[in-house]
Amino acid sequence: APESLMQALEDLDYLAALDNDGNLSEFGIIMSEFPLDPQLSKSLLASCEFECVDEMLTIAAMVTAPSCFLHTPPGTEEIARTRWCRFSHPAGDHFTLINIFNAFKAATANPTHPGNTERWCRDYFLSCSALSMAEVIRAELVETMKRIELPISEPDFASEENLLSIKKALLSGYFMHIARDVDGSGNYLMLTHKQVAQLHPFSSYYNTRRIPEWVLFHEFSISEGNSIRVVSEISPHLFAELVPQYYFSNLPPSESKDILQEVINHLAPVSATKEEQK
Repeated sequence: APESLMQALEDLDYLAALDNDGNLSEFGIIMSEFPLDPQLSKSLLASCEFECVDEMLTIAAMVTAPSCFLHTPPGTEEIARTRWCRFSHPAGDHFTLINIFNAFKAATANPTHPGNTERWCRDYFLSCSALSMAEVIRAELVETMKRIELPISEPDFASEENLLSIKKALLSGYFMHIARDVDGSGNYLMLTHKQVAQLHPFSSYYNTRRIPEWVLFHEFSISEGNSIRVVSEISPHLFAELVPQYYFSNLPPSESKDILQEVINHLAPVSATKEEQK
């Protein structure tokens, strides 16, 4: 549909993938080397700047592969949630996926029992085939990075600096996927389309007492009950720091936009000082 085509071109323009003539920019050409959604390609390239490539490669592979969480048989939902809690990361679902992938790799590397990996996946209600596919996708992304001579930083997962860097890399590509809990009960209003969504049941925040106010999400699904999937908490200040101004100015009016505008206004003098120092 023409509307979909125009929206796609607009999104690519926001991601700096197009030049003024509508052709791929130099940055867009590099993005197109990766068999990923444009937002994910942008986040992966941004991770080179923020030195969190190793972690971003894992996130990219995990969200590209099918969901690693198995739909549990009736009566086992609570057991599954308890098992999944072992991998939960307070920073959000993207970081939880890294924990799951690393645990899967550790189980795969354990030679003590034949068939150990499959049994480990069953014990934790995780899909062995999905995790194996994520492993293959990650290896292919690493090869692409090497082919086009992009730097791959050393793993540093869980340090405070690393967690912040991952959020910055994610925001560089997914600034269009931001939502705010408007009533404190998990009703998330998306900034772009002003639709209300709830957390997906597989989210590590689901059924917890702490519901983050501002989140970055990987995707929105109408078919799964208007839910946002793969969700991590972000701060308005971090969003204000990384969002392209021309995208922000085109957002529809809302209370959330007003809050963010105040943050941007507050950051403006600081940004001006940094520019002068440069």
